This record gives sequence, structure tokens and C-alpha cells, in this order.
Amino acid sequence: MPSKLRLQRINDRIREELSEMLVKNEIHDPRLAGISITDVTVDRELAYADIFVSAVEGSARSKEILAGMESASGFIRRMLAERVDLRTFPRLRFRWDPTPERADRIEQILYSLRQEKPAADEKPSEKNEEE
Repeated sequence: MPSKLRLQRINDRIREELSEMLVKNEIHDPRLAGISITDVTVDRELAYADIFVSAVEGSARSKEILAGMESASGFIRRMLAERVDLRTFPRLRFRWDPTPERADRIEQILYSLRQEKPAADEKPSEKNEEE
């Protein structure tokens, strides 16, 4: 079994190579336009690689994107096996990553709270002036 450091290096290398393949349009599938690889996790036996994907549009296209990734999985695995030197290359499993959407929602909430705060700060000072 590989060490945690080696597993992390494999994860990073697969993520980098797959991201590069998407940026350079080496995977010719219109369903995969505008997606990003957010994370890769290879299990300790190097049997499976979970690839987490996300898109700018959010989860509205998640089923379409995951179907596109599944249909191209054989091609992707073959290309990655050529680029990443492993004795046997893990099988690819694609997962939707909702983290960017959640982060965006949190940012919207924080922004709205920041907008409300100045209004809340003015009210106590107005009361002090009236007294």
C-alpha cells in the first residue's frame, strides 16, 4: 500500500492532468464545457479514483455532465494512464461536488449581512441623538 504522501501526489497528478485535458479540449464532448475538477481521491489499493466535478452553472447540469464524464471514462482513463506512471491505473468514478455552490451561497449570505449591518449601526446612534 502506498503512503499517504504518495497517495496525495497521485491525487494531485491525476487532477492536474485531467484539468489540463479539459482546458486543452482533448475531450471532445460539448456536455463537458465549462466544468472544473475540484478534487480527486484515490483509495489505498489504487483500485478506484473518485473524481469530483463542478460547473459554473451549478447543479442544474450535474446529470448531463456526469453522463458525459461516464461516456468518456474509457478514453479519459487511457489518456491518464499514459501520463501518470502507475503499474495499474485505477477505475474512474465521477461525483458531483456541491462545494462551490455552497461557498457561493455563503458568500451571498455574508454580503447581505454586511449590507444590513450599516443600517443597524445607524439606528442606535439616532436614538442617542434624540435623547
